[in-house]
Amino acid sequence: MKRTWLIVGLTVFVSLLILFSLAFSFGRWERLGGSKVALITVDGVILDSKEIIEQLEKYRTNPSVKAIVLRINSPGGGVAPSQEIHEEVLKTRQTDKKPIVASMGSVAASGGYYIASATDLIVANPGTITGSIGVVLQVPNISGLMQKIGVKSVVVKSGLHKDLASPTREMTDAERQILQGMLDDVHGQFIDAVAMGRRIDRKKVETMADGRIFSGREAQSLGLVDQLGNLQDAIERAGALAGIRGKPTVIQERKRGLLLMDLLRGSLSLLNIDVPIYSPSTLSVNYLLW
Repeated sequence: MKRTWLIVGLTVFVSLLILFSLAFSFGRWERLGGSKVALITVDGVILDSKEIIEQLEKYRTNPSVKAIVLRINSPGGGVAPSQEIHEEVLKTRQTDKKPIVASMGSVAASGGYYIASATDLIVANPGTITGSIGVVLQVPNISGLMQKIGVKSVVVKSGLHKDLASPTREMTDAERQILQGMLDDVHGQFIDAVAMGRRIDRKKVETMADGRIFSGREAQSLGLVDQLGNLQDAIERAGALAGIRGKPTVIQERKRGLLLMDLLRGSLSLLNIDVPIYSPSTLSVNYLLW
């Protein structure tokens, strides 16, 4: 009986060892041979660019990957991470000459569209929500609540505008002008990126860049989207652009375990809710491309 249990135990141990070895080796196997299309997902609110950029860099230097598809299902997010991903997409196209196709899911708006505009080709579903070319900043004002509960804020600062956009007092006209000027500048950067990426006259982009959203079909008629189709259509177009014959092999990064922030991002994406968080040292996280 003991011998039987020993054999069973050794069998289980060896099986687990093999599984771990396979999991560890997966990253190396996907680099071997063939002509592949890499699939990268941009899902939920864009709060950080690190993971997407790492994947772009990985597939950009992988000789077996001939093209990349960005599956975008995002209402937008932070300005800086959206711009960082946008720049990395351009780098992949221009430096490494690998075609990148954007596939839009339920929503690819604002920051999501900003990223898509850098790709070679945009494929959207007819009912995809896209566009929203604009910038918004929401600053909460809790001064009334503080007065009601008897809480006072004492501010000591070295510069007139060091506590710009403070939630503990009313915003002054001068402060509003400063913030509006900053948002107008970022909005102009957004318009420039779309005009360049989509090869549309800047004046025409300006007429569409008032924050409004479009269906995928409307976006196609305006030149913001190239064709209507699903994810598989986008993969096939990417393969064709890369000169892959037949149905391309698709590889994708393994999903990590869900973290609290991942769940939060997914929830915010579904609800299309902006939850502004104030911090004088991190004001930039408050203005979002959606």
